[in-house]
Amino acid sequence: MVKITYIEANGDKQIVDATPGQSLMQAATRAAVPGILADCGGAAACGTCRIYVDDANYRAKMPPRSEMEDAMIEFHDDSEPHVRLACQIQVVEEFDGMVLRMPESQHS
Repeated sequence: MVKITYIEANGDKQIVDATPGQSLMQAATRAAVPGILADCGGAAACGTCRIYVDDANYRAKMPPRSEMEDAMIEFHDDSEPHVRLACQIQVVEEFDGMVLRMPESQHS
């Protein structure tokens, strides 16, 4: 299992055991992480699974953003550096220990 910490906008933290191959969104929703709403179920059509990946080492291990992901982030006018959609990133072993923050707009 890969341990990933999700931090809500209010500072509440939840550590999740994620399985390689599932998306960061799936790992969060299966663990009932507040703030990862995933209204579209992972189709990159709602932007309610936005995360902030502050650590450059982890960002370097992620695939580049697709046009669809860029469009959804732009739609939400999210100017936070290093914003991604959790539904578009597959968990890999190298993510162990990663910390992700969530925007205020997804605060439960």
